[in-house]
Amino acid sequence: MLKTLRIFMSILLTGILFISLYPPLGRRASKKRIKNFSTKENFKNGQFINQIPASQMMSLKHTGSILREYMKGNPNRRPAVPILIDSTVRSYKDANKITWYGHSAFMLELDGKTLLVDPMFGKAPTPFPMFGNKRFSGDLPIDLENLPPIDAVILSHDHYDHLDYYSIKKLKDNVGQFIVPLGVGDHLVKWGVSKEKIQEHNWWDEVFYDGLHLVCTPARHFSGRSLNDRNSTLWCSWVIYGKEDKVFFSGDSGYGTHFREIGEKYGPFDLTLMECGQYDERWSTIHMMPEETVQATIDVKGKLMIPIHWAGFTLSLHDWTDPIERVTKAAKEKTVQVATPKIGEPVHIGGMEFPDTIWWK
Repeated sequence: MLKTLRIFMSILLTGILFISLYPPLGRRASKKRIKNFSTKENFKNGQFINQIPASQMMSLKHTGSILREYMKGNPNRRPAVPILIDSTVRSYKDANKITWYGHSAFMLELDGKTLLVDPMFGKAPTPFPMFGNKRFSGDLPIDLENLPPIDAVILSHDHYDHLDYYSIKKLKDNVGQFIVPLGVGDHLVKWGVSKEKIQEHNWWDEVFYDGLHLVCTPARHFSGRSLNDRNSTLWCSWVIYGKEDKVFFSGDSGYGTHFREIGEKYGPFDLTLMECGQYDERWSTIHMMPEETVQATIDVKGKLMIPIHWAGFTLSLHDWTDPIERVTKAAKEKTVQVATPKIGEPVHIGGMEFPDTIWWK
């Protein structure tokens, strides 16, 4: 009995040390920082909360059905061949533009500044990339070694498909500032980012950085990278605008009234990048269905939408093309303009023309 107890304690201690020391898992905010968060309206009982509750608890029936579907498999969850990356050189001299790199990662060039948003450039969205669902494109969508200096990295939350340890390690010395929601900075500090380069913000915080105006706005989601840090950091969407053009990035979010609130306060937007993918009716409170993505675009008063959070990895059960086909159909019905760039293809903000090919067919 004593021997069994020793083995159990040894395994438990090893697990605790692993969670504490394995770098890709990041770092939970300190007790002192969590105490400071307790003064925020959106932080209760040791966790950040949504404006509208977004329960992720599922019945045994739902859990059983999900397990059965995963075991059965779906050959259409991934493309039959790797997605090609658009490497065509285009010149938009002095123009503001967005370049999407699959899933939710994109580069925003605005008023001469270069921002990287949710720069997940790893091979798989997991702390163990050798075992995870690999990227649809096979190759990485961009060579981080050849990037120009990045004025700022903007993060929406700390999930692995948005905040990647290996990408941050490669980028950190080439970035002027990291602008992130509350608590996410602790991960960055553990990974070697200087505290002086990190700004943390709560919902509705106004941020003025190097001539740009940003607002940390609400989303309906959750956070966490390990077993002991669920909702210990904040999740958000972002309003970003310069002298003329205004952009909205939804982050990960279920549908909610926050979209209309954001639209009323900061809309209209020249371009929106809206979550569309990795959804399921069983967890629709934290990830929008494609038809809701279109309504959210209308709510924030978006003029042109780029659907994101798809074409990078499979994190759900639907066909890999289902998000873009459903969202474009719904957008057509509601006369919402949709750009469908290939991975790596830039979109000129405010331009008269935009990519709208059905490249995934």
